[in-house]
Amino acid sequence: MDKIEGIAAPLLIDNLDTDQIMPKQFLRIIDKAGLAQGVLYDLRFEPDGAIKPDFVLNRAEYAGASILIGGANFGCGSSREHAVWGMQQLGIEVVIASSFAEIFFGNALNNRLLLIVLPPAQVDALAAEPPGSRVTVDLNSMTVRSAGGLAFPFTLGQRHKQMITEGLDMVGATLRQLAEIEAFERRHVARTPWTRVL
Repeated sequence: MDKIEGIAAPLLIDNLDTDQIMPKQFLRIIDKAGLAQGVLYDLRFEPDGAIKPDFVLNRAEYAGASILIGGANFGCGSSREHAVWGMQQLGIEVVIASSFAEIFFGNALNNRLLLIVLPPAQVDALAAEPPGSRVTVDLNSMTVRSAGGLAFPFTLGQRHKQMITEGLDMVGATLRQLAEIEAFERRHVARTPWTRVL
């Protein structure tokens, strides 16, 4: 996948932490299934479960949004990977912000949730596009383009770019090097036969 295009929803909340992205009550599972309901739950729903109509992701013009325009230090807080999995299950493919928490950044890219860092003024410009505007992320030209004509370059490490374009998570990326891993194991056992696992 070289391009990701979708409706971009502005969620300009600085220091949006993983406890807000995925509240604790949704972590009582033994697999990844069913996490979409919990994403940003306290922002999307009232305590009685009623939808908050004014919240950006509940508004009709942002229905099906696959790109979030986030605030600074997006994903701070605990290291829960469920925040990433839930966002993906909700349909989010890209988050654009001026900065991300380090652990969230690693969790996201290792699970193929693309994070793009842009200067604050560019993030604000994208967020100011008309409601329901589409944004295109071109991984060949490494450019974010809006329907309104904005175009901003971004950077991404080669390994993470390859993982996104080829649809690989960390396990898949590691298995691409299986032959080298097995060759290393053979050399290691040959040098230290007492470490061989029977």
